Amino acid sequence: MILASASPLTLTLALGASVAYAASATGAARSGQTLTRVAVWLAWSLHGVLLAWGLWGTEPRFGFAPALSITAWLVGLVYAIETYIYPQMKTPWLLSSAGSAAVLLALLFPGAVLHASASAWLPLHWALGIASYGLFAIAVVHAWLMTRAEARMRMANAPAGLPLLTMERLTFRFVSLGFGLLSATLLAGFFFGTQLYGPTHAIKWDHKTAFSVLSWLTFAVLMVGRFRFGWRGKKAVRVLYIGTGLLLLAYVGSRFVMEVVLGRSL
Repeated sequence: MILASASPLTLTLALGASVAYAASATGAARSGQTLTRVAVWLAWSLHGVLLAWGLWGTEPRFGFAPALSITAWLVGLVYAIETYIYPQMKTPWLLSSAGSAAVLLALLFPGAVLHASASAWLPLHWALGIASYGLFAIAVVHAWLMTRAEARMRMANAPAGLPLLTMERLTFRFVSLGFGLLSATLLAGFFFGTQLYGPTHAIKWDHKTAFSVLSWLTFAVLMVGRFRFGWRGKKAVRVLYIGTGLLLLAYVGSRFVMEVVLGRSL
């Protein structure tokens, strides 16, 4: 935890983004869509500048909390866009609350300073890898909303919002994009690990790699099941949840143990 060493710019951006996310959560809970949309875009903009400064600023850092912060930023971006494409779609207040919490968590745990021996492309490699987290997180949120809407329909309480088939298509579009990005990230790590991490920090078979491969295999099963055997509903959602859980353990889980529990740097 290095809150005391945070720069004034970092503190200002983090607090501003957190407050804007909180305002969007309040608007979502009270069905104030105008306030929600303005606050979401403001929060996303401040959050994006904060992430860029953290990755490419005077002292670049990365860790489990910045990884979660990037994930929350991507989810916020997608929902900010979706509320314009699909006006009937409301931003769940829980997402904005999660964005606010992720910003503050990254402020408390900014991660370790990147090694000088690492490639200048390493932050981009990490960002692309975490982008797959974001896409799968978005897919999970859509799947959760779809499951909740289906349950309400069975109780003769039809919700206002996107049709279930539209929500299902969106869910698996994000799964497909996330799977492609995760595949590219793993291939880059396997074939260019030494160039990215330096000769003493090349990729190796550890908990992070094992969980990443397991999550990739789980998503591969989901993709085959979906497009070859027509999986949908609870079966497909359960596999999505399992794969996302494994992916979360891969980097965020392993880095949390290293940074917080064991107190070790990268």
